[in-house]
Amino acid sequence: MGGLIEQLTRKLGMGHVLAIVVGTVIGSGVFINLPIVAKVTGSPGLAIWAWLLGGLFWIPQIFLLAELGTAYPQQGFGYTYLKKAGSKPFAFLYVWTVFWTSDTPSITIIAMSASSALAYFYPPLDGTFLGKSFAALIILSLAAIHYRDVKRGGDVQIGLTLAKLSPLALLILVGLFYLDSGNLSWIRSAETAESGWFALLGAGIAATTWSYAGFPNILYMAGEVKKPGRNLPKALIGSAVGVMVAYVLIALGTSAIVPHEELVAFSGRFANPFLYLPLFSRFAAGFLAIAAFVSMIGATNACIMVQPRIEYAIARDGLFFKPFAHVHPKYKTPDYSILLQSGLAVILIFVGNIESLLGYFTLSYVVQNALIYVVYFKLRRLPDYSPSYRMPIWPVMAVLAIATQLYLCWGTFKAYPLGGIITAAVLIVTGFPVYFYFRKKSDAFDTTATEE
Repeated sequence: MGGLIEQLTRKLGMGHVLAIVVGTVIGSGVFINLPIVAKVTGSPGLAIWAWLLGGLFWIPQIFLLAELGTAYPQQGFGYTYLKKAGSKPFAFLYVWTVFWTSDTPSITIIAMSASSALAYFYPPLDGTFLGKSFAALIILSLAAIHYRDVKRGGDVQIGLTLAKLSPLALLILVGLFYLDSGNLSWIRSAETAESGWFALLGAGIAATTWSYAGFPNILYMAGEVKKPGRNLPKALIGSAVGVMVAYVLIALGTSAIVPHEELVAFSGRFANPFLYLPLFSRFAAGFLAIAAFVSMIGATNACIMVQPRIEYAIARDGLFFKPFAHVHPKYKTPDYSILLQSGLAVILIFVGNIESLLGYFTLSYVVQNALIYVVYFKLRRLPDYSPSYRMPIWPVMAVLAIATQLYLCWGTFKAYPLGGIITAAVLIVTGFPVYFYFRKKSDAFDTTATEE
């Protein structure tokens, strides 16, 4: 790949890798998704099962990602794998889909969630034009930092991760004392009473996708991980199990503390269960709001730093808009890529709400994953495919990884507003004609991945 990515060095140890994975996955997303999962499943009992199954769905995917990460511990994640396999149109389609329908909207969703978290202290920030403007300011401020500096402090990330986990541990602990509150029930709401349990679980599992979606992010930076053959599998597999257990306990505690109907009423907004605890609400609710805000600032910061590198890499190959390949002559950053992606994220703030954007994100995300999991069968036949980690019973795990994406795709249509989903589908399909436009203009695309 191009100059900037090739200059990156391996400086992230096991502690940093774990902090990046766990810090990206756990935190803000769960408090946005808890109300949505509760709404689409119709009962606390089914919602808790949806969180458990949502985590189990990730296990085959984590095995597969760990193997791919050790086979090609380079920058670029899906783009690198698809390019390595010689899938020219799909390598482009992956980046096209990532840019328009998942990476950029994720910046928008997290920034809007950060603004919503602070509404505990200042209610006018919750879903208003003022709140959206504040979210835009967050994005632009962080973009300005990364325009000038690409350095990421691994030790700072560890500190932020520990800070965000403390209120979650408190919630789990307190929730155990509310298990007999009477709020935990299998009785479905009137809106979902006519739907079958299989359909409701499918919608609920799809609704958890946003909260579980950060695991592959470390593979964006695989070229900077020390001893990737050892650290990547341990971090991915260990964090997947830990996150699943944490989310199930958080869902259990929240459902025990907050009445189901009131939890559902938070759909599309930040849910703060500590507001329902008389002994803690005076200080713990504010503490959680601050911790969530800090967590989401960190996640937004990481997205703005990491994500533009994929567009930069493909633009250097001549298959994306030329400005994305520009490197600032003084700061040595992909400056235009950062500014353009952040600018689009700001525009999305003012054209959609969180719930619609989550549907927009989820369909795109499962399509991207499916592309990577399908190409795995071709990659493992290449002469240079020599991963240090091999997933158990690989044919079964690979098929399960693909099957879960099909199931999640179906569940997405059950869980989210149709408008956002259709918009994502249209943008995905437009990738093919755009690819042939770029392909016609440039013959610079190299189907062989750059050696480290």
